[in-house]
Amino acid sequence: MAIVLLLQHRGQVTAAEVARELEISERTARRDLDALGTAGVPVYSVQGRGGGWRLVGGARTDLSGLTAGEARALFLAAGPASSATPALKAALRKLVHALPEPFRAQAEAAASSLVMDPRLWGSSRVEPRPPRFLDELQDAAIRGVQVRLGYVDREGTETERTVHPLGIVAKGPSWYLVATTETGRRTFRIDRVSSADPTADPVHRPGDFDLAESWRAIADEVERRRTPLEARAMCTPHGIDVLRIGFGARLEVGGSTADGRIEVVIRGHDEHKLAGELAGLVDYLEVTGPPRVRDHLASIGNALTARYKPGAASSMEEHE
Repeated sequence: MAIVLLLQHRGQVTAAEVARELEISERTARRDLDALGTAGVPVYSVQGRGGGWRLVGGARTDLSGLTAGEARALFLAAGPASSATPALKAALRKLVHALPEPFRAQAEAAASSLVMDPRLWGSSRVEPRPPRFLDELQDAAIRGVQVRLGYVDREGTETERTVHPLGIVAKGPSWYLVATTETGRRTFRIDRVSSADPTADPVHRPGDFDLAESWRAIADEVERRRTPLEARAMCTPHGIDVLRIGFGARLEVGGSTADGRIEVVIRGHDEHKLAGELAGLVDYLEVTGPPRVRDHLASIGNALTARYKPGAASSMEEHE
């Protein structure tokens, strides 16, 4: 693509110019120019002094339709603040070098216009780098070949199996491989992969498989397992946005009742922790069940009343 853009922009290029612009050897440049013709791109070479490579009849491709904003996005993706892999950054840099000159100044400025600091305030911890075998597994998924996978589970037990990679998913700072195995479809955390050896055997990919839909189902199931408890409640209309901000995907909004309130279900890990999260929402929420959550809420209310009722001594005063 970068070579085609160069040809469109300059009209004619030599193998040496391509090599210099794209940071590759002249031998590789000649091979890639030859490969364009094999792939059906109408290029031809002009021999002798002043010769080079041209597009037949000034042929053009849709790559020339890049807008200035799209060009800036390419440079931004290739810049130091990007979370892209080194291989992707290198490929993008080679592509953007071939962009038309009017796009260059703003596009190059985009690469240095953003800094991303992954550390939280008050923390020196930096988010982990992409896991070791990410590139190998992504390549196997793209090429559609099976992989002999070494994997260490959460208990520290290492196993080896042959998997059929179907796709890669990034969830926050973690990366996952979605694959089929002898026992069905599985999800593997890539930072727990201890080895990844691609084979020559093709992946058996279900005809109706969709990675995005599959991941949504996986994520929903994981959330249900992480938050198995469901608290039922009635919420005032103006409290729904507060709940959405506080609970996100753990909130399910139902229908309205005769008094104008809205039925909701909020998922949590256990009764005590969920009650603690709900205690500060008394202005918006009436929890109707389960009983254990209501009991914990009552206990929290009694403890707050005893601590902060007028005339109650503070813990500091008690120790003095």
